[in-house]
Amino acid sequence: MELRPGKTWRSPGRTQVGFMGCLALNASYEPLTLVPLQRAVRLIMDRKAEVLEVDGRRAFRSERVVIPVPLVIRLVRFVHVPRRFRRQVTNTFLFARDNYSCQYCGCHRSELRGRQFLTRDHILPLSRGGGNTWFNVVTSCSPCNNRKGDRLPEEAGLTLRTEPREPNHVQLVWAVRRVTPIQAKYIGMFYGEDTVAFLVSKGELAL
Repeated sequence: MELRPGKTWRSPGRTQVGFMGCLALNASYEPLTLVPLQRAVRLIMDRKAEVLEVDGRRAFRSERVVIPVPLVIRLVRFVHVPRRFRRQVTNTFLFARDNYSCQYCGCHRSELRGRQFLTRDHILPLSRGGGNTWFNVVTSCSPCNNRKGDRLPEEAGLTLRTEPREPNHVQLVWAVRRVTPIQAKYIGMFYGEDTVAFLVSKGELAL
């Protein structure tokens, strides 16, 4: 792996933490995202980030330099994240909000078979004036979506299991990522222990 021209680095190995990556914090300590380890090391070497936590058991090594694998880094300069990008209705977040289950029949994605899959359904169809908002979209399995078509749920003989809502962005963003206990500590420091408890309940905390 080449991180610098003229320097050849040996990878520390593809372990569980390696797959999850490094937690990047804003200059304000707000957790931003998980970045690949190689990207984290580049930010450190370019002095764009400082290291807060490392995995002392593993390291990137060159002929003269040893860099412990970073688990948590903090950006030196604050990065502004526009609010409008924080609550966009994406299928990734929608499915996470609805626990990856059809909101009509309750079927979980693990129970889908063959060509069945999860889809986004508009309660009030777009063709009838419905909007693409958190309050008008739910997760639906493809059979239920096909059954409903361009009708209201009651017109198709379907009943919503839960009332759609705008999700807690903080919990939702981290529910679709796996983090280590060390990384979860920093998420909890900024957002509170209830967010960490949420990650545990979703099985997204790697113990």
